[in-house]
Amino acid sequence: MTNAFPRERRCAPRWCCSVLLLTLAFAPLGCKRKQAGQEAPGMASTIHMGDPRIGNQLVSGFYGIEQNAWRWTGRRFSLVLRPPFGAAQKGATLQLRLTVPPVIVEKLKTIALSATIGGSTLPPETYTQPGDYTYTRDVAPELLAGESVRVDFELDKSMPPSGADLRDLGLVVLSAGLGLK
Repeated sequence: MTNAFPRERRCAPRWCCSVLLLTLAFAPLGCKRKQAGQEAPGMASTIHMGDPRIGNQLVSGFYGIEQNAWRWTGRRFSLVLRPPFGAAQKGATLQLRLTVPPVIVEKLKTIALSATIGGSTLPPETYTQPGDYTYTRDVAPELLAGESVRVDFELDKSMPPSGADLRDLGLVVLSAGLGLK
């Protein structure tokens, strides 16, 4: 009796295996990925106003980047920060690096800045001279329990629009951040 199936086992030609291996090796390169440096940044604890990638953390009241370093604000401005690791247990320090331009002091004489986090108002600070300042306030741990925290800033007054500039101008902000105490 003759066996209908040959005993010899046949494989695909060697070139087929090579093509299959090359296809599998280069398959990940065909996936669409964002170019290096174009990924959306994660939520940061400290943001620098000259960085165009932080737009997702600026909620309202900020104008465009100027001189690749800073932004004007309006009378009210808000942002979102990621509390640093451990801040929900230890608390943190809010720091807003700012400049009071000479034109603001000339027109308004004084300007007061206050901040609110999670419904808690932090003490205001009044500026009477032009210059660089850091608004620094301690933030209680219970206000930093989430993955992000919104900080609302308010000035007691601002410079109204005039001439060709239709913006309501408050302060110049360079950076904002939360750091551990």
